[in-house]
Amino acid sequence: MNSFQAILIAIIEGLTEYLPVSSTAHMVFMSSYFGIQEDDFVKLFQVSIQFGAILAVVALYWKKFFDFSKFSFFIKLACAVIPALILGKLFDDAIEAVLGNPIPIAIVLIVGGIVLLFIDSKFQKPTILKEEDITIKKAVTIGFWQCLAMMPGTSRSAASIIGGMQQGLSRHAAAEFSFFLAVPTMLAVTCYSVFLKTYEASQMKGYELILKSDEHIQLFLLGNVVAFVVAILAIKFFIEIIKQYGFKPWGWYRIVVGTFLLLYFSFLK
Repeated sequence: MNSFQAILIAIIEGLTEYLPVSSTAHMVFMSSYFGIQEDDFVKLFQVSIQFGAILAVVALYWKKFFDFSKFSFFIKLACAVIPALILGKLFDDAIEAVLGNPIPIAIVLIVGGIVLLFIDSKFQKPTILKEEDITIKKAVTIGFWQCLAMMPGTSRSAASIIGGMQQGLSRHAAAEFSFFLAVPTMLAVTCYSVFLKTYEASQMKGYELILKSDEHIQLFLLGNVVAFVVAILAIKFFIEIIKQYGFKPWGWYRIVVGTFLLLYFSFLK
């Protein structure tokens, strides 16, 4: 993987991580189209640049994350992330197996798009307009909804936002809580991938792969910086879109992209 390819992956990560469109599906296609070899470092890179996207949320909502007087906010996030931590560890190998087959990822992308077309009409009377009114029980329930994203192509953002709206949150509140929940969730995945996971081909830990060469270090830093900047822009854009148009545009986008990916990997590749 060269610098140009690293920047492309980071742009895709920053653009799609917080949008309900599945960053995994986009990165699978891009890696295939540009011929990026799926070695251990590339697999690690695709996960580790989530750190830059995490920092984007913290930077945009820094008043929320650094207001330590409101412990209930951190308790809600801690409780909500538990389902993903447990189930993610249990199904880690199964998830990796699916990543090797883009067809089901494309199908899930399409199905998720169809669901998004009807979300706005399904949940028209929200009862919770701000994070402070979310109970721990509702936070945990949203955490379980987020686990649906363990199926690549689902979108962590889409699953947690739908879960939030099902629990009575407004579109805006559900989207923001999805952003907040992404921080501990993605931080846990990133830390596991960098410090604990041993990659099969190289038999090295993630941090060993990063420190293996100056090139790897530079790509790691470059990817996180690009993902950080792009994610900030994507979050601001997404909030404005859902305020004005809801989730239908994202539903149609998923259907179109999913259909294209299904055709590409079935007949065109």
